[in-house]
Amino acid sequence: MDLHKEIEKVHYNIKAGHFQNALKKCNALIKNFPENTYLYNLGGLILQQLKRLKPSIEYFQKAISLDSKNIYAKNNLANSFKYVSKFDLSEKLYLEALDADPNYIKCLNNYGNLKQQLYDYKSAVELYNKAISLEPNNIDLLLSLASCYQYMGNVEDMKKTIFKVLNLNPENMSAHKTLSGIINYGEDKEHLNTMEKLSEKKDLKDPQKIDLYFALGKAYEDLKDYEKSFKYLNEANKVQKKKIDYHFKNDKDQFNQIQSVFNKLEFPIINYREGNKKIIFIVGMPRSGTTLVEQIIASHNEVRGAGELDYLLRSIKENIFENNTLSKRRIEEEIFLESSKIADDYNKLLGFHKFEERIITDKAPHNFKWLGVIKLFFKEAKIIHCTRNPKDICLSIFKNFFSSPEMEWSSSQTDIANFYNLYKQTMEFWNKIMGNSIYNIKYESLIKDQEKEVRSLLKFCDLDFDPRCLNHHKSKKTPIRTVSVNQARKPIYSSSINKNQFYEKNLNEMFSLLDN
Repeated sequence: MDLHKEIEKVHYNIKAGHFQNALKKCNALIKNFPENTYLYNLGGLILQQLKRLKPSIEYFQKAISLDSKNIYAKNNLANSFKYVSKFDLSEKLYLEALDADPNYIKCLNNYGNLKQQLYDYKSAVELYNKAISLEPNNIDLLLSLASCYQYMGNVEDMKKTIFKVLNLNPENMSAHKTLSGIINYGEDKEHLNTMEKLSEKKDLKDPQKIDLYFALGKAYEDLKDYEKSFKYLNEANKVQKKKIDYHFKNDKDQFNQIQSVFNKLEFPIINYREGNKKIIFIVGMPRSGTTLVEQIIASHNEVRGAGELDYLLRSIKENIFENNTLSKRRIEEEIFLESSKIADDYNKLLGFHKFEERIITDKAPHNFKWLGVIKLFFKEAKIIHCTRNPKDICLSIFKNFFSSPEMEWSSSQTDIANFYNLYKQTMEFWNKIMGNSIYNIKYESLIKDQEKEVRSLLKFCDLDFDPRCLNHHKSKKTPIRTVSVNQARKPIYSSSINKNQFYEKNLNEMFSLLDN
């Protein structure tokens, strides 16, 4: 058997996206060459693509056991550990690989991504810049650096980096989309003309179309040409929808099951030991004002904003899921433990961020599904629920691209409306059974009377009034990693209220389905 030719066949399958075939061929080779460290590393990479992270870890560990100096397997194992939130193990491996080869570019990039994920932006920038000094024309590195600057609110350095990308590749649509977020096309149409010419190209791939069409939709909205704006937004969502296998019934079944479990569950007083941090959970539909509310609260001198964390969902799945669904039995078992495994796991992950402040905001919108869990197992936590005109929420979702698997419903007018209705029913359920434990804040009221609403909000959070909360846009303490990044860096403005009226005709399919 010619091992080299057989490995080429595995790589061919990987390149074609045939990962199951690639894994099958790789495993067959491992049987014949059980001491070949390269094959285990390759198998681990295929398993990463299949999102089978636990077995990928085993493959990389086997590669390292065969060759303790295999820095490529160490880098890849660090990535798998990062994906499953084992951040300490991930960092240890990156450092080992870089100790062996300080100029290992992929590892510098991956380690920078970890630092960025943990909000250590200074270290992330240093790692990206070191890698770029070794490979100045590496577009992936430049885009990583640009996103880092964007999250930090460093607009000028972000722009410079994006222009470097476009000088290297004028057709990089990701860079164009990032740039579109900070340009006011009512004042500058030069970039719009560039994007229009790019849209005429016949060989655009689907990911390019998605980025470009969303950017053009934003540009024409700036120009108040809502027909053209809708045209491009609609095309972007159509292309995105083709890539997704979303089934509304799955979400409906999960929401009904959550309500069924908690409708029959008492909320006993549980005297768990206090955690190191007090969490303020900010929930609601995406685009309902959660980022704005977090920026306001996190401007307080006693608070640190953590952005959208997936730690609660990870902990819930690890501790009280059974056969991929919420288990009433496991919740009841958890209640009688001496300490909450859910809260302990959550706080352990939070601890990797090394936040000095004791009060932390977590503004993952989809946590609205898990308010019963928060009420049970996070004794000190505060829950803030953001509401907004449903048509404005749904329009804003339709206008933006979301990469999160939690947002697979966001590319269709029907799916968006149906999901909104599920959310509305769920929040009515939580408000009914949890009462004053939830603070409901209206986006429109916050815009209309900022100081009154901010004072009331801080009082609910047991925080003294801090005037910095009225100037949230001046604070860069809390990074913004969502599609709201550019809006939330501005003073409060009212132009987004009732913007749905300009799209009413084209979004009637969605608006007509919304529960009033």
